[in-house]
Amino acid sequence: MSKPHRGKSIRTLASRGRGECPVCKRYNVKVLYEQEAEGKKVKVCKTCKAAIKHGKKKIETSSQAQA
Repeated sequence: MSKPHRGKSIRTLASRGRGECPVCKRYNVKVLYEQEAEGKKVKVCKTCKAAIKHGKKKIETSSQAQA
């Protein structure tokens, strides 16, 4: 079984799939998991993906942050 979020498959991505998670604001974590927020796809880290799935966190979009 392949593992799409590890090893050779993420080496082709920019910064090897690492960056800042828009939900928890942690930096230099793997942001490989796509979540949908108001019709837009946002890439988040593994822990935030699980928290969003269980309803513990929500993705803040720019329109919510300004209001």
